Amino acid sequence: MSASIAVPNKRKEIYKYEAPWTLYSMNWSVRPDKRFRLAVGSFVEEYNNKVQIVSLDEETSDFVARNTFDHPYPTTKIMWIPDSKGVFPDLVSTSGDYLRVWRVGDTETRLECLLNNNKNSDFCAPLTSFDWNEVDPNLLGTSSIDTTCTIWGLETGQVLGRVNLVSGHVKTQLIAHDKEVYDIAFSRAGGGRDMFASVGADGSVRMFDLRHLEHSTIIYEDPQHHPLLRLAWNKQDPNYLATMAMDGFEVIILDVRVPCTPVARLNNHRACVNGIAWAPHSSCHICTAADDHQALIWDIQQMPRAIEDPILAYTAEGEINQIQWSSTQPDWIAICYNNCLEILRV
Repeated sequence: MSASIAVPNKRKEIYKYEAPWTLYSMNWSVRPDKRFRLAVGSFVEEYNNKVQIVSLDEETSDFVARNTFDHPYPTTKIMWIPDSKGVFPDLVSTSGDYLRVWRVGDTETRLECLLNNNKNSDFCAPLTSFDWNEVDPNLLGTSSIDTTCTIWGLETGQVLGRVNLVSGHVKTQLIAHDKEVYDIAFSRAGGGRDMFASVGADGSVRMFDLRHLEHSTIIYEDPQHHPLLRLAWNKQDPNYLATMAMDGFEVIILDVRVPCTPVARLNNHRACVNGIAWAPHSSCHICTAADDHQALIWDIQQMPRAIEDPILAYTAEGEINQIQWSSTQPDWIAICYNNCLEILRV
């Protein structure tokens, strides 16, 4: 008899998708009606690259590629419109040679607009990253190797027939650093629209306010002037942000009220860190991922006392080059390594 007892279908803790190419950029969809949907970007060292929309079929527990579209050069970042209520058009944006905004349909994705603020030149300065403002989804900010950041205004225009036209314009462009800018992120402080920070090859974290662009604040400078590659704001407490240096094994937590002095260093990784993701629902949890195959979740509640060890560790089958924590489903973290996407229940 025992063999025939029905085992309740327990949900898996890990789901895996194998793409046809090495993956680099990846992000979760935000819309409430598209639960386990992500976009992934290929990393192929040639002009022709791809972006793929994948979603988890919760009946079969398998990922399904919904549609795939061509992208010139690898995407440096992918983000879905931060539309947690599902009221805007279903848009996804990519950075690479330019910033592009795409409209996602059921079977195909089409380019809505290409944002280029250097119309009078054949030369294009590649974009290293961008951020989409959560408070005002009509604002995006890009960072470039030409030392600038550009803030774009997006118009999801009038409905003509059944089509919303999407277009964009430059709101402002500023020289943000002395060298290449590698990342940009809007802060939730002060209303969440006007403050943003950037990091770059000069080794500094700088903070800007769109209302007072004549000056910026240096929040941190790397003591050895190593380039800083990424920054991420705490989602619940806008005083804290995290950054990491090129080829660095540690993640530095900063408090904007105490400039230039890290409040914590997370240094359990045994190889260079590639990604940082704060918990969407908790001010004291952060996940880091590195070339040592590990994704580590840390509890930083006891700052400024030293944080010795992570509270959770996951070992992947390859060097993790991307990590994203789902804002609408905070139990799930996504990672990329080699040609694999995995989502992990935490």
